[in-house]
Amino acid sequence: MKKKMINLPFFSIPLLLCIASANAQNQGVGFGYEGRNGPTRWGSLDPHYTKCSAGKLQSPIDIHKKHALYNRRLGSLLNRYHPANATLLNHVCNVAMFFGGGAGDMVLNGKNYTLHQMHWHTPSEHLIDGIQYAAELHMVHQAQDGDFAVVATLFKLGHEDPFLAKIKEKLERLIEDKRGGNTTAQVEVGEVETKHIEHKTGNYFRYVGSLTTPPCSETVSWTILSQVRSISKEQVELLEAPLDIEYKNNSRPIQSLNGRKVEMFHKLSHNHRKVDHIN
Repeated sequence: MKKKMINLPFFSIPLLLCIASANAQNQGVGFGYEGRNGPTRWGSLDPHYTKCSAGKLQSPIDIHKKHALYNRRLGSLLNRYHPANATLLNHVCNVAMFFGGGAGDMVLNGKNYTLHQMHWHTPSEHLIDGIQYAAELHMVHQAQDGDFAVVATLFKLGHEDPFLAKIKEKLERLIEDKRGGNTTAQVEVGEVETKHIEHKTGNYFRYVGSLTTPPCSETVSWTILSQVRSISKEQVELLEAPLDIEYKNNSRPIQSLNGRKVEMFHKLSHNHRKVDHIN
């Protein structure tokens, strides 16, 4: 199948910094996940990265269930996803899938956020009660004003994830291209049923945070689905294989809450009882 370049939307510029930084490692302005360019140094690598060290609303975080505040006003997630053409990309710091347009949107606090891309981290960036999982999927949406809304799914080792199983051949193509020297390979996936990616759940956590890569902008509404799904060891390896060794473990360490509250919506609690706090 012939490859073609994709026209990336305006929102993707900060998320593509992992590609730019990979080309700038020798200049000392790139970021990585270990050594002199590791997460503890991000804030000093570039003037645009200062939020990574000075920000007070940084992500990811460790979510403690007993401290999550139940908020019945959150309600079930309102998503309107549609089939859309997609391209799988070696994003240098992760494996990502970009949508060509029309993938749909989600509504958060009355504002529309359009689904533009999704990508995987191994192991998970967010923790729940101190537990780090095998992988984490981020579905990245952006509003017209530039704010982000990210829906995250955590994965534990177990049986195969059905969606990754469907694109196994495409992931293997990324690996082949990497072996051939193409470090930013793109593979056309074709039409993707986006409504099947984010599995329906009535339970989730919500908090205000940041991008988990530089520039660490604090303009993200995070939704962490409480249902942990399964992924096979082979699938984790497929997600890591196209990446250089310094990006195979591409999880930023957890950040301080700095007084932030994590809210929780639980469908059963919403239907059967009105409470302010769930233990």
